Amino acid sequence: MWHEVRTNKENIKVALEWTAELNTGISVIDQQHMRLIDYINELEHARDGGDRAKVGSVLNELVDYTLSHFAFEESLLEEAGYRFIGPHKKVHSLFVRRIDEYKQRFEAGEDVAEEIHQLLSSWIVNHIKRDDADYVQAVQPEIKAVAKDESSGGWLSRSMKRFFGG
Repeated sequence: MWHEVRTNKENIKVALEWTAELNTGISVIDQQHMRLIDYINELEHARDGGDRAKVGSVLNELVDYTLSHFAFEESLLEEAGYRFIGPHKKVHSLFVRRIDEYKQRFEAGEDVAEEIHQLLSSWIVNHIKRDDADYVQAVQPEIKAVAKDESSGGWLSRSMKRFFGG
């Protein structure tokens, strides 16, 4: 999963790539995780370019998207009746607190881009492979039923609009 740094189709350095071992088997969650990895790589690119304003912009977008993803995932798990939703939310909450601290340090003028990039890169991979993999095995049949969106008024459609706009 960690690869030597290469470039993607936009010729941007990619330090972190999506691999099959990160798939949860839940398409909507996998797509959101892929977007988070894109943000992490954008952060790396901005940092490498020495563009503090861009680092700040990407960091804000990444934090907003991560909060939306966590809320969406937690809502999905609640709907599916995942019995360990409390501990999963706690992991999310602790991560958000940690990122907020980095964001405050950045806003105070500290150069924390490398620390944030390292944290995000390792955290997301570990979280997907451990924490998210745990709920997938436990609730996959229920999640697939809940996530299946046969009509425009279904749970998935409403949740996607609520959390990601549209």
